Amino acid sequence: MTLRAQWLGRQLRELRESAGLLLKDAGEHLGKDGTTVSRYEAGLIPARPDDVRALLDLYGVADKAQRDALLALAKDVWQLGWWDNYTGNLAQNIVDYAWLESRARRIRSFEVSVVFGLLQTPAYMSAVIRGADPTATISTSGARFRLKRQEILATPDPPQIEAIIDESVLYRAPGGPAVLEEQLRHLIKLAAYPNIELRVLPFSATTFASPEGSFLIFEMPEPYPEIGYADTPAGSIYIEANGVQQLMLKYDRIRRDCLDSAESIELIRATADKLARS
Repeated sequence: MTLRAQWLGRQLRELRESAGLLLKDAGEHLGKDGTTVSRYEAGLIPARPDDVRALLDLYGVADKAQRDALLALAKDVWQLGWWDNYTGNLAQNIVDYAWLESRARRIRSFEVSVVFGLLQTPAYMSAVIRGADPTATISTSGARFRLKRQEILATPDPPQIEAIIDESVLYRAPGGPAVLEEQLRHLIKLAAYPNIELRVLPFSATTFASPEGSFLIFEMPEPYPEIGYADTPAGSIYIEANGVQQLMLKYDRIRRDCLDSAESIELIRATADKLARS
């Protein structure tokens, strides 16, 4: 059950209910039973584009933009990407994460303990992974999956990335000082990319920015909603609707307390130079 199948299903359910029709009515129109339509709406099985088109006709959806958006979503549900090769090894919500990155127009991240994953060097990433799981190596499927995701930065139309890191990240050294220095100098190089903006939330910030920890916001093109992402002790979660709006407000508050881009890079460079001298 993918995020995109859930989004499509939810919209189909809302359209059916607005039309005042029952599951059995929709099923009869498709030549299927109501249970199949129910599974479409729950995202348990993805609806095929032809079925979506027939349901839009039944529900009286005449607006071309709305129809085109839902049919595009229906096609995307069935479109396979490189991330689908990992569905047997990784949890579906992690695979969905890569799909979101591939579609997002803009990604905003706030990190309190490590560098944002898309911006990590292999050595830093390996140290972070080993810290979470001492048996893991950079050759494991999870690590290879992370490295593969970074290829999005080299695509012709990469997402806009705005990455805020807490100042403590500049001093926490998974893998040791040399690994951290390499990582910091890598951040300085990435900051020169036109689609990447880095900011540091300094120790001098007057507000306790995010007691709940790190989070991301994916700004998506139509017909997808904006979506938030956060890791919790109970696992990763995706956040939609009003929850995303709250994350955006929080992100804006954090950003106001950050150093500007030039000041942030200056601090990152000074920290890297200090590591080189030690």
